[in-house]
Amino acid sequence: IHLKGYGLQMLGEDAPVDEHTLFGIASVSKNMTAAALAILVDEGKLHWDDRIIDHIPWFELNDPWVTAELTVRDLLIHRVGLGRILGNRLQFKTNATRDEVLYSMRYMELEAPFRYQYVYNNVMYSLAGQLIEYIEGVSWDEFMEKRLFRPLGMERTNTSITQLEGMDNLAWPHQEIYGHVRVIPRRNWDNAGPAGGVNSSVYDLTKWLMLQLGQAGKFEDTILVSRRQMEEIHRPQIVLPADDPYAAQSSYGLGWRITDYHGHRILTHGGATDGFNTSAYLLPEYDLGIVVVTNTFNLFREAVCFTVIDHVLGIEENDWHDHYLERYNLVFERAMDMRQEIHDSRDESLQPCFEEEDHIGVFYHAAYGKLEVISTDKGLKLRFWEDDELTADLEHWQGNTYRAIWNNPAQREEFCWFTGGKDSRVESLHFEFCLRPILLQVGAYPSNNTRVVEFKKVGSTNE
Repeated sequence: IHLKGYGLQMLGEDAPVDEHTLFGIASVSKNMTAAALAILVDEGKLHWDDRIIDHIPWFELNDPWVTAELTVRDLLIHRVGLGRILGNRLQFKTNATRDEVLYSMRYMELEAPFRYQYVYNNVMYSLAGQLIEYIEGVSWDEFMEKRLFRPLGMERTNTSITQLEGMDNLAWPHQEIYGHVRVIPRRNWDNAGPAGGVNSSVYDLTKWLMLQLGQAGKFEDTILVSRRQMEEIHRPQIVLPADDPYAAQSSYGLGWRITDYHGHRILTHGGATDGFNTSAYLLPEYDLGIVVVTNTFNLFREAVCFTVIDHVLGIEENDWHDHYLERYNLVFERAMDMRQEIHDSRDESLQPCFEEEDHIGVFYHAAYGKLEVISTDKGLKLRFWEDDELTADLEHWQGNTYRAIWNNPAQREEFCWFTGGKDSRVESLHFEFCLRPILLQVGAYPSNNTRVVEFKKVGSTNE
């Protein structure tokens, strides 16, 4: 009905967005991974309730019983109990393989009891994608291309930013950083690709939505996924916490959120990665699919989706633009006040207990790996995972606490602090990962979900 691009691929450039412009769609990738696994279920190579260790014997969680009982379904409906405590950082270990990140899961404590509640997790979807490699002998990336994207005619869709090189018509990610919209770098998260690594255009995504509608699983004259397995994907599997006053109930299927809106069934999923935001909606009874992709964080995409839905349903009383704008402004004001409270509590007169050279060295955590504190002409600097793209300058905050100012502006700033041992020398570095900023436009902090990871000092650095 409508297929069009608006705005620019990159701020400051003239290239316009059109229906073929590629965007990172982030977690909308999850229902694509579920569909790929459904193909294996159709072929009898996998069952939704198979145990993970029957396909990937070396995989472990920190509870042996959970390891032995963990199933494919558990991964896809987010009921493992591993969640934001992962720090949302392991997936950015660019130089680590998917298996290396998955191996680290044995050192992570469960955030909630196993199968007790919905706890959103990206790395478990990466594990789900790895099942394809262990069953089929080809990577998730190759399987997605050959078994789904190409049969659907999604010719420009791919699974990694490494595949964008040499391509044209690419949207660049942007973020509003302290009141100014800025172009930010793309960030590679191939090791969690099945959770959110797909790049696509609205032209290609309309074909994906059509696969979900009508006779779900059938595209044109070809059945890619059986109706039975598509019904399983679209079926409510776990109840979600109530957070939408416009929805009577909300649940999660296999990579889709299922809600009720004025008595009409809606399937939806959003996606957010550095500088890209996506919203996808399905109203199966109306054979309607909507997708909005953007290259900056915003709620306007949701206003667009619900305006279209209301038009189709004949609902006239809602002004979704005002609804989301008012909601944004309230959250912005609250986050700014909380951030100011953090700044007002700072006592710059408190000096470090340690000499500057005592901070320098290599620090280690079993799950999070190695980081280094390095001395530079401008002061101390952190480097994570021997990756020069993951560095932060340390600004003294108060006492033994420093603010880590990331060199990638999209990451903003986070806090860390040093503690000593019996000999009064630096023994540990504690890094506070801000997992869910209240509003990223305000900053990484304040955050309503953080995790402090203690890295033990294990040696000196050569730099």
